[in-house]
Amino acid sequence: MTSVQEPAAPAPAKQERSGARAPWPLLLPALILFIAIVIVPLAMTVLLSFHNWGQYTGIQFVITLKNWQEIWSDPYFYEMFARTFRVAALATLAAAIIGAPEAYILNRMRAPWKGFFLLIILGPLLISVVARTLGWALLFGGNNGVVNKALMSVGLIGSPIPFMFTETGVVIALAHVMMPFMVLSVWAALQRVDPQIENAALSLGAGQITIMRRIILPQIMPGVLSGGIIVFALSASAFATPSIIGGRRLKVAATLAYDEFLNTLNWPLGAAVAVLLLVALVLIIVGSNALIERRYSEVFR
Repeated sequence: MTSVQEPAAPAPAKQERSGARAPWPLLLPALILFIAIVIVPLAMTVLLSFHNWGQYTGIQFVITLKNWQEIWSDPYFYEMFARTFRVAALATLAAAIIGAPEAYILNRMRAPWKGFFLLIILGPLLISVVARTLGWALLFGGNNGVVNKALMSVGLIGSPIPFMFTETGVVIALAHVMMPFMVLSVWAALQRVDPQIENAALSLGAGQITIMRRIILPQIMPGVLSGGIIVFALSASAFATPSIIGGRRLKVAATLAYDEFLNTLNWPLGAAVAVLLLVALVLIIVGSNALIERRYSEVFR
């Protein structure tokens, strides 16, 4: 009696290799699109920053370090980048101080109030940044600002509060614009915190300040730091808010690059400023993210 042999099963290693190759064709369209709209423009901007420019000759397609040498040798650019990162850091600090308690209060709310106030927090994201910034200008802008006129009419202040064309005004407007990102980051971190931990600490005699300082704050700190990275990066590269509130008197790196491109038409110098800002932000974000993941490795597992 002859026995029928079953067909041999394919080798596991061969199956694994074919499975590993399968996703790449699916990723190819997205990869091509990413290269076309991100990598290629960035590469062209970097290449443009090494070209020469003359007032009467325009862009000259020669490789030169003239633009980079001008940035490194002129204190004006140092002041510009220092102001950019100072404003971004202060806006991040203000967003963290206000946004973290706001997220904690939101997390402790019950339905339907939680959904209602979450909509209020996310609602500004549906409105243009320009419209929100112009709202601040209407509230505090000079003698005609609504708040300044009201305060002066009741005699609380003798002169308008300086808001337009000041770093304080830019920081306040940026903190308001970026606040939802900080609240969402902290709120996401609070979802990982067991609410019974606070009750356990209270039963052991801990006060509310001790609970916040030694229990809640260490657990939400990754969310605060992650939100801080997002807010800092968006604030340092923001254009609309600094250009409206700061105007031409208070330039930052983004508005400086805009002026070089569209006002003076010195595209190579504007490209160098934009590339330097991008590289600085990438280094800050990558370095901060690495420190956060190393310090709070248990949270990211």
